[in-house]
Amino acid sequence: MTILVTGGAGFIGSNFILDWLAQSDEGVIDLDLLTYAGNLDNLAAVRNDDRHVFVQGDIGDKDLVARLFAEYSPRAVVNFAAESHVDRSIHGPEDFMRTNLFGTFTLLEAARNFAATGAPEAGNFRFLHVSTDEVYGSLAPEDAPFSETNRYEPNSPYSASKAGSDHLVRAYFHTYGLPVLTTNCSNNYGPFQFPEKLVPLVIHNALSGKPLPIYGDGKQVRDWLYVTDHCTAIRRVLDRGALGEVYNIGGWNERPNIEVVQTICEVLDELQPRSGGQSYADLITFVKDRPGHDRRYAIDASKIERELGWRPLETFETGIRKTIQWYLENQTWVAKIVDGSYRTWVEKQYA
Repeated sequence: MTILVTGGAGFIGSNFILDWLAQSDEGVIDLDLLTYAGNLDNLAAVRNDDRHVFVQGDIGDKDLVARLFAEYSPRAVVNFAAESHVDRSIHGPEDFMRTNLFGTFTLLEAARNFAATGAPEAGNFRFLHVSTDEVYGSLAPEDAPFSETNRYEPNSPYSASKAGSDHLVRAYFHTYGLPVLTTNCSNNYGPFQFPEKLVPLVIHNALSGKPLPIYGDGKQVRDWLYVTDHCTAIRRVLDRGALGEVYNIGGWNERPNIEVVQTICEVLDELQPRSGGQSYADLITFVKDRPGHDRRYAIDASKIERELGWRPLETFETGIRKTIQWYLENQTWVAKIVDGSYRTWVEKQYA
């Protein structure tokens, strides 16, 4: 038995594969295009593990995806593959439409064809689509957190592309009876996150003595979810989720961005003080706000707790400390990202 994981060399996908193989003998076919955020160093621990089969390729490549289904007959697909950085979607939305919309469509078509073959694995097949809370738009301070019944109001090209892919997944369930599941998660953080995102960017800049950029007034609120908690939630949904259902996954950890940055600075002050004795918080710099910046996201994760018995194990305080400690202990990984040498292995293998 095996599962097909797309985007498995990215941040959340690689954490999921490492967690999966640590807890199961079931193999993983890992399909990843290895764009800038795909990093095979994330998977160094399983590079020689026969249960992990890596395939470089595009989820929008119809022939490749069909071949993987025919060759491996996966009992499930877990679709992490996505362009995910909001700023990049503002400046170059085309890649987001191609991967997040057309790529998901290609996977769904291949899954539909596979489910119709009558293969033994097709009988209990599942298609789990991993999405984001950003599809719901923005909340006012007094609004209740997003539930699965909130209407979609995406405000960036990224969130619009993810909203479109969510609707495609829903349509394939209602039109074709494809056994799908959808999860919408809040802001993830943890090991192996590409340092364009807030948490790793602040950690790296702080340790390098660079400014810590904060959009606008820094009071934009996000719900923070430790990546390992997210991985356990996905496993739970894949195992026990009701077909056709949507499950919101959050950490119950709402924090303004400025508070997140200040907390990182406080932990760094403790774990690796600056040589001059100043606080890392002195590096905080407010910059012009992002266009269309949503003011608040918050996830109501009570459905997955009530129906599937899942709750996050990490608080923001425990999770951010683990994250900072990981980055302090893995500066070689960070350095290879910053200087671009993490691409060398890929270029040698796939030149």
